[in-house]
Amino acid sequence: MHFLFNGEFPDPRATDAEGLLAIGGDLLPETLVKAYSIGAFPWYNEDDPILWWCPDPRLVLFPAEIKVSKSMKQVLKKGDFSFSMDSCFEEVIQNCRDLRLDEGTWISPEIAAAYTTMHHLGIAHSVEVWLNEELVGGFYGLQLGKVFFGESMFSKVSNASKAALIYFCLHCLREGIQVIDCQQSTPHLMSLGAKEISRDNFLQLLEKYLVD
Repeated sequence: MHFLFNGEFPDPRATDAEGLLAIGGDLLPETLVKAYSIGAFPWYNEDDPILWWCPDPRLVLFPAEIKVSKSMKQVLKKGDFSFSMDSCFEEVIQNCRDLRLDEGTWISPEIAAAYTTMHHLGIAHSVEVWLNEELVGGFYGLQLGKVFFGESMFSKVSNASKAALIYFCLHCLREGIQVIDCQQSTPHLMSLGAKEISRDNFLQLLEKYLVD
């Protein structure tokens, strides 16, 4: 384990077996940009020091590979959901936090404030799903170059988070975003087409696509 001084990160391959890269530092925009640029992200409990992770393998979704089931096609065809981006970033991050409070959440007030600052800088973005003019789902993350680093998603009604990701993949295809970083594997994301790749392959993708 490495202690982080002056925002300088070690080689992202220098993690322990669980993917922990470094401890300490801060959540200033320049630190976060450095971290994501080398494939690291913060994930820690509210009362703990900041922990930086770069797991191997890494879960990614290539927008063109999004899987839309027959049932989801029917859901989208009905047109009950509407979508937006960056219309209420703080509400999205608050919902991601609130819906996980019972089971424990890493989205502390410190994390929320840091990513909200990144949003004001045009680096962090949110996707919103609406039903009857009510916010029912969405997610947030950061975009650097042609890579989107997903952080957290929420869903208050069935299929809202799936619809959000499908909508965003279409946006990615239009805007040239090549990779969505999903960080760690979940059955939900893998059912939508996300797949595990090695950390080395992920870092190669960053080298290729972290350019505007």
